[in-house]
Amino acid sequence: MSIRTKDGNIDYKKLLIQSGLYLVLLIMLIAIIIKEPSFLSIRNFKNILTQSSVRLIIALGVAGLIVTTGTDLSVGRQVGFSAVISATLLQAATTAHKVYPDMKDFPLFGAIAIVMLVGMVIGGLNGLAVAKLNLHPFIVTMGSMTIVYGINSLYYDFAGGSPIAGFAEKYSSFAQGYIDIGGFTISYLIFYALIATIIMWILWNKTKFGKNVFAVGGNIEAAKVSGVNVHWTLVKLYALSGIFYAFGGFLEAGRIGSATNNLGNMYEMDAIAACVIGGVSFYGGVGKISGVVTGVILLTVINYGLTYIGVNPYWQYIIKGLIIIVAVAFDSIKYAKKK
Repeated sequence: MSIRTKDGNIDYKKLLIQSGLYLVLLIMLIAIIIKEPSFLSIRNFKNILTQSSVRLIIALGVAGLIVTTGTDLSVGRQVGFSAVISATLLQAATTAHKVYPDMKDFPLFGAIAIVMLVGMVIGGLNGLAVAKLNLHPFIVTMGSMTIVYGINSLYYDFAGGSPIAGFAEKYSSFAQGYIDIGGFTISYLIFYALIATIIMWILWNKTKFGKNVFAVGGNIEAAKVSGVNVHWTLVKLYALSGIFYAFGGFLEAGRIGSATNNLGNMYEMDAIAACVIGGVSFYGGVGKISGVVTGVILLTVINYGLTYIGVNPYWQYIIKGLIIIVAVAFDSIKYAKKK
């Protein structure tokens, strides 16, 4: 949407529509800084980037679904399931009440492969239901959200029903480690997020699969006429999303140092909100990886800032809910007429 009129002048109405949400977030950020000037520090900057990392990986998974006018309410529960599986497989041999006491040292990358496979299967099944049964993604993923939580809770009860901790050093180091460059530390999580971002950017911009995803999101009937296998594209897209959620869950358990069946609850709200803030349209066919990154960082800054100045967590839920509504409202104004 151009912000200039036909005679070359700035159209302030269009400018407000395009930038209104960012203006709201900027005002919130300024208010946080005025309330607590110490918020502007290198330490907080590093914390924000670190906290953004896992959220970005998860948001990258759901972003493609939104591009195709879909969504995924099972994000958080898939993250939690992957976290619990990872936690049970990668406990240290000396941990008391180890879930699998007779199991020898489990390979780190073996655990990653397992949770990614589980995520791929769950996502693929979601995609099959959406593509083959022609069910709305909202309904499908709401159902899978409940199913995955039930399966995870059964497995968690089998594991003892208490927080799973006592991880092997290699797991803790993988998720909590950092590189020290002349006294300036950079978390490994930031590098994992960077790699995930590069992978998804390549898929979106340099592959036939990415072009097909945007074609399906832009106009599904036109995509079919153009020879795009819409069903297979959606199945692959949902499966890919499940892989990203799974890796996010693997990292989240290692970062926190424990896992329960409730880990990941409501993570989908932040992931979806970050995508829409970053310009990924619910009307389909519109979105950039750079926008997803921007949306995640902005939302993390606000979340971190509200916590930093001591805003009640319940108020934070209300504020985030309002941000989502405002983001979707601006998205609707920008793209509804085009559809």
